[in-house]
Amino acid sequence: MQAITIKHALTALGVAMTFTFASHASAMTRDEHKAAEDRIEAEYKADKQRCDGLAGNAKDVCQSEAKGKEKVAKAENDAQYKPSAKAAAKVVETKADAAYDTAKQKCDALAGNTKDVCMKDAKAAHVAAMADAKRS
Repeated sequence: MQAITIKHALTALGVAMTFTFASHASAMTRDEHKAAEDRIEAEYKADKQRCDGLAGNAKDVCQSEAKGKEKVAKAENDAQYKPSAKAAAKVVETKADAAYDTAKQKCDALAGNTKDVCMKDAKAAHVAAMADAKRS
């Protein structure tokens, strides 16, 4: 019985130290956060501009990838600025959403049963990723 109590105490201590270390090790200043936001915005504009030379579904996929990359970068930036378990989960959810949006765009190039299977696979991957995010 005492071994279980010690085990729980050590686990709680380890978790507390992890959160303390994570919040101090990766926290950034307001100026660093703003500079990173500006960099993310500039990268998004450049990525989106690269899509302008494309047409049809290829352009849609390119734009979806650029927007997803921007959303993920912003979520990661926010998680570094104000680290928390909620922010980390938000990063995982944002990655899942971005991947799902891009997968749907890629499926749009297909037709018939192949498209239906592609959409179902994309949805299943999204559901699994969101479940993983909630477990984290």
